[in-house]
Amino acid sequence: MVEFENNAYFWQKLDTLYLSSGYQITRKKGDVHPHFHNLIYPVDYGYVVDTKSFEKDGVSLYAGSGNRNEISALVVAADILSKELDVKVLVGCNAEEVDKVLRFLNQTDYQKTIIIRRGYELPSWAESDI
Repeated sequence: MVEFENNAYFWQKLDTLYLSSGYQITRKKGDVHPHFHNLIYPVDYGYVVDTKSFEKDGVSLYAGSGNRNEISALVVAADILSKELDVKVLVGCNAEEVDKVLRFLNQTDYQKTIIIRRGYELPSWAESDI
């Protein structure tokens, strides 16, 4: 089993970035993907406003039915067709919605993802003197 060493300070910075920027929903739950007509969005999809990513609109965001002021997890996608790594933010997603997003993102042989669930631990190396 592979574990990620979580850092509460990282999540704090991510919360600040997200909450100070806001988000824009571009596709609603149930919408058909514009390029792959067999893909149906399992939750609302959009982007974090005023952020940078490979796509012009900013960091991708999947928004579930829960508290959209709370980041649930990050998904990191490796896409061999576009030759990129992409980070996606999950907000307000319950366990079932997270599972649906992962199934949605892993349907193709060209892209696979991993999930990094939010943690609240502070490893000793993460402490700051500032």
